[in-house]
Amino acid sequence: MLATYIKDLLYRYDCVIVPNFGGFVTNKVGARIENDTIYPPNKQISFNSQLKHNDGLLANEVAVANKISFEEANKQISEIVLQWNVNLKSETISLEGVGVLSQNSENQLFFEPNKQTNFLTESFGLAPVTASVIEKVQEEVIPVVAEEEATESKVVTLQKERKSFGFVKYAAAAAILVAGVVGVNQYQKNSQINTLAIEQDAIEQKIQKATFIIDDELPTINFNISKENSNHKIHIIAGAFQSEVNANKKIEELQAKGYDAKILGKNNWGLTQVSVGSFATKEAAQEVIEEVRSNTSPDAWILVK
Repeated sequence: MLATYIKDLLYRYDCVIVPNFGGFVTNKVGARIENDTIYPPNKQISFNSQLKHNDGLLANEVAVANKISFEEANKQISEIVLQWNVNLKSETISLEGVGVLSQNSENQLFFEPNKQTNFLTESFGLAPVTASVIEKVQEEVIPVVAEEEATESKVVTLQKERKSFGFVKYAAAAAILVAGVVGVNQYQKNSQINTLAIEQDAIEQKIQKATFIIDDELPTINFNISKENSNHKIHIIAGAFQSEVNANKKIEELQAKGYDAKILGKNNWGLTQVSVGSFATKEAAQEVIEEVRSNTSPDAWILVK
């Protein structure tokens, strides 16, 4: 049962403590490349068995989700932790979407996080991408003998074969043959130039036909995105009550001890929250919360609103 609540809280908080058991801590890590795969930024989860103090975060989540009192939620968590400690002596505990807990012979806890779940909301929708390998193919180049060179070679060969005949008689014939070959070559060159010109003109006509203009402008879409206020206030919550009468009694008790207690308002589940005080930073609230827990509210917790 606790796996669902722990998983939901890890999306919103950097630390989720299971009372008298340990805390799950997240650290943001950037994008990385492993074995040709690009992984987006995420939250890396670790487990600290020294964080056993009840900060009220998990108990409040259980109480609100099940519509029970804060005390009853703490009782249910304690029973589950006792069962975990018994089971870990002989088997592992799998927290769905979070990771696997195990214990060695020296009663030391080990945690293996679930790497498939990305708790960083900023990376929502981003999945690992595998890069494709590009192979280079080397093609063999076959030299082409120019037609003009081949023709001239044939003319020279023909002249050598007929060298035994009279020089005067065949000189005129050779001159006529060379002139004919040159004329043929010139005709072929002109034909190639004309063919290239026709092809070029056809290509330009196709390009002109493929060019078009959009006269109608596309409609403008305006997105109204609400920005979350970055000036959060930090509050120390002494308790959340279903009855406003009990909430007022708690305020009187706190004010009698010198605290500036007040009703912070109702949360999404209709519980009236009693605040001991408000602070600008989380560090300032941390300095006061231990005093509040010692003097009047052992289960006080910090709320960012």
